[in-house]
Amino acid sequence: MVNHFIDLKSFPPAYLEAVIDRALAVKRNPGDFSGALAGKKMYMLFQKTSTRTALSFAFGMTGLGGEYFLQNWEDSNFAVGEIRDEVRYIGRNVDIIMARLKKNEDIRQMSAYSTVPVINGCCERYHPCQAMADLLTIKELFGTFRVKLLYTGVRNNVLNSLMASLPRLGGELYAVTPVVNGPSIDRKLYGAAVKTGNFHDIGNGRPTVDDLREIVKEVDVVYTDTWVDMEFINDESFSAMKNERAAAMLPFQVNGELLEGSTAIVMHDMPIHSGYEISRDAVEAHMETIMRQAENRTYAQQGILLTLLGEE
Repeated sequence: MVNHFIDLKSFPPAYLEAVIDRALAVKRNPGDFSGALAGKKMYMLFQKTSTRTALSFAFGMTGLGGEYFLQNWEDSNFAVGEIRDEVRYIGRNVDIIMARLKKNEDIRQMSAYSTVPVINGCCERYHPCQAMADLLTIKELFGTFRVKLLYTGVRNNVLNSLMASLPRLGGELYAVTPVVNGPSIDRKLYGAAVKTGNFHDIGNGRPTVDDLREIVKEVDVVYTDTWVDMEFINDESFSAMKNERAAAMLPFQVNGELLEGSTAIVMHDMPIHSGYEISRDAVEAHMETIMRQAENRTYAQQGILLTLLGEE
């Protein structure tokens, strides 16, 4: 049976902890792992734009002694052929696949037909690799997952992956999400998160600004993300949707006024749109944490790669 990394829902907490611990070990002693994946090859496929996913997997793989090939969707025959055929061919050439696609159904079809492990580099429903970097950052800064984290923004793939992980690892996750991204809805995941007792949907999806201001006083981490999916940011046909979301979300912006008196660190998975989900003053005040979080993408990817490829 091939092990894939499509979302975090099905992994036991101990598995997630083991991946994070391995990532921490690589970060602390990179030389000990510099040849761990020598002779291994990775294929990377990008349908969505990327900076951190591309760099972190590329440098993560080469840092472990492996090789990679990167291809954009429109330059491949995935764009004109069938996924089931293309992925079986790819599997004859490499040891692992990382795909950053627009649709979860496509990444699942890849994993169904692939003979090698498939990693979900992001889709409209989940962003598991980002969540692993987030968990790594939390463990590194606090020494435990038992923190109180507030996510404020649009309910999306990033929140889904936090819901699937942090509450099951003992952390408290608070969601202030006035807007829901429809394609990201996963009702089973939501129900499972609620059952842990560690996930709190503030206002039952209809929070007020007063709710946000009260919760900020209690948490260790404030986390926000873009209000509009990156493939729509520069698309004029989505301008009405962008304006509508901005109007609804602006009162919930992470800024200096909201954070006044708070000792919480601020996390953002990038790219940042200052003036929207977060103010520039808040970005600069917490830049060190945000950059650490981004840098940890590489080590989190290395933990995932080492785990899936079965190397010590």
